[in-house]
Amino acid sequence: MTVRIDTLDRKILTELQDDAGQSLDSIARKVGSSKTPVWNRIRKMREAGVITRQTVLLDPGMLGFDACFFVLIRTSEHDAEWQARFLQALQERPEVMEAHRLAGEIDYILKVRVPNARAYDDFYQALISEVKIFNVTALLSMQEIKSTTRLPLEEEG
Repeated sequence: MTVRIDTLDRKILTELQDDAGQSLDSIARKVGSSKTPVWNRIRKMREAGVITRQTVLLDPGMLGFDACFFVLIRTSEHDAEWQARFLQALQERPEVMEAHRLAGEIDYILKVRVPNARAYDDFYQALISEVKIFNVTALLSMQEIKSTTRLPLEEEG
């Protein structure tokens, strides 16, 4: 379902993406409105599911999670039982930051954040003991060039 978002909503969402912890007064001032209409719009966007949750972003390196692996998974299993076990295994592994099912030769890609290569191997060994996987390729990110949670909320023309 697509929700109708106007220019003011986009400005509010942009501010929330920059810093969801800023005050309503600050957001209202930056978007050229007052506090009550901004609050009402935020509430409506939460109720509609446009805003799904509010959280904080942490610096992985500052917390000892220095290694980021992109894990490419190919499987020969595609039945519902295997998929349920695989999805459950991913949900239970806190190292998995993102998981995507893909079109093409690779079935899944995971973004896995761990302290080091040894921790990745522990993750890998645990995963393959839980579910049968045909092929796994792990790619170590040498440098994060860009990472964002911001959607490009450009105004519609």
